[in-house]
Amino acid sequence: MSTITRRTALGAAVGAAGLALAGPTASAGAATAPTGAARTAPTAGSAAAGPAPAAFDEVYLGRRIKGGAPHGGGHHGGHHTGDYSVTIDGEELHVMRNADGTWISVINHYEPLATPKAVARAAVRELQGAPLVPLTLA
Repeated sequence: MSTITRRTALGAAVGAAGLALAGPTASAGAATAPTGAARTAPTAGSAAAGPAPAAFDEVYLGRRIKGGAPHGGGHHGGHHTGDYSVTIDGEELHVMRNADGTWISVINHYEPLATPKAVARAAVRELQGAPLVPLTLA
């Protein structure tokens, strides 16, 4: 009887498929073009030197989203972690700017987007009507 399991067979197949899809450029270390919203983001190195994103205040899919300079206070005990604040229905959505100028939040941490407004809209879509629970640091 063979000792190979479905898990190891599937792992080997996925690994081989990944190498086949990556092609020769991946083994040479060449960078691939970004996809999605990251393609429209500022170039690398411009995050620190670039201007702050424009403020916004709108209702998106029935939720009030706002973005701009931090107001103080917040759910981080008054220690805001950046120079830009985003709220959904008055609750702070923790956002962070990446080194390449893209933005992420705690809700879509693995989906970098070009602007905090796009991040807020993506978070509203992901919440699907659920309330935003404050981020608490223990």
